[in-house]
Amino acid sequence: SAVQEQDLWYPTAERPEWLDGSLPGDRGFDPLGLSKPTEYIQMDLDALDQNAPKNRAGGVLGTRIDPVDEVSTDSLQPYSEVFGLQRFRECEVIHGRWCMLATLGILVGEYISGVSWNTAGLYELDGAKYFGNELPFTTTQIVIFEVLAMGGAEIYRNTELDTEKRCYPGGPFDPFGLASKDEATTFRLKEAEIKHGRLAMIAFLGFASQALQTGLGATESFNAWAGNTFGF
Repeated sequence: SAVQEQDLWYPTAERPEWLDGSLPGDRGFDPLGLSKPTEYIQMDLDALDQNAPKNRAGGVLGTRIDPVDEVSTDSLQPYSEVFGLQRFRECEVIHGRWCMLATLGILVGEYISGVSWNTAGLYELDGAKYFGNELPFTTTQIVIFEVLAMGGAEIYRNTELDTEKRCYPGGPFDPFGLASKDEATTFRLKEAEIKHGRLAMIAFLGFASQALQTGLGATESFNAWAGNTFGF
C-alpha cells in the first residue's frame, strides 16, 4: 500500500514479501533475510535393498515450510521455529526494554554518584548504597532478591502461550492502562517503544565499546570528547 511504501527504511527500498508492515516498527529492513520463513527440502528415502547391485539415492520430493510462531511450554525453546519472525520480535522488544533501563540507569547513576558504570561493581563491594545512603542489606542479599524477582517475571513470561501477551502482558505490567486504548493509539505506543528500544540498544553498544576502548564511563567519555572537540 501507499502507506507501507512511505514507511520503508529507505525511500527506494522494496519491502520483502515476508514483512507486511503489520508489526510496530516494521520498515521492511531485513537485508540478510533472517526473518524469512525457513524452507525445508523434502528428500525421498534411499533404496536399502542389500540384494540389489546398486541402491538408488533418494531424490528431492519437494519443499515445505513449517508453521512458525507456535508456542509450547518448553522453557528452553518455547517457539516452534528458532528463526521465526515473532520470536525475533519478542527478543527485540525484551532486549530493547533492558537497554532502555540500562542506558537511563547508567546516565542517572553516574550523574548522582560520580562513579563510572563500568566500575560500579567495585564501588558496591564497599557496601550497598542508594542515592549515597547506606542500605541495611548486603550486596549478596540484593543480588539474591534481584535473581528471584527477575526469575519470577521470566517464568511468568515463558509460561504464556499467547505470542502477543508474551511481549505485552498488560495487567500489573501496564498500571496506567496504556495498552487498553484504541487500536491506533496502542499501535503508535508500541511503535514508539520499539524505536526507543532500538536507539537504546545502539546507545548501550556505544557505552560498552567506549568503556572497553578507553576504560571511561558514559559521562566521562562525553566530557573527554567535548573537551577535545570544543576545548571545554
